[in-house]
Amino acid sequence: MPKVRTNRVKYEAESDPHDGKRKCEALGPIFKISHQRSRYIFDLYYKRNEISKELYEFCLEQGYGDSNLIAKWKKPGYERLCCLHCIQPRDHSFATTCVCRVPQHLREEKVVECVHCGCKGCASGD
Repeated sequence: MPKVRTNRVKYEAESDPHDGKRKCEALGPIFKISHQRSRYIFDLYYKRNEISKELYEFCLEQGYGDSNLIAKWKKPGYERLCCLHCIQPRDHSFATTCVCRVPQHLREEKVVECVHCGCKGCASGD
């Protein structure tokens, strides 16, 4: 089984200077690494059945994956969710979800970027 080697990359993303960048541009790489690690663990356990339940729970307890994000991925309509900020209505105006959750064919603007994580589209219908 390949090793998950994102701790060094995550540290580099956290220590990268973010002078003159927007908040989503500075935090985007960190969200992306967290998403990749969680998706890797999710795929190993639920899709490919290559790890045991004990190892899966150990990875989540040690913080290698986001258990809340993985729980959302198991529900229909959230299979491609990028982060939990995008579905929390309290973080958006008019108490709705993020613009990256809108399917591409329903968007007025074709190129859209999330203000929280920099996602360009995580709707299940895309």
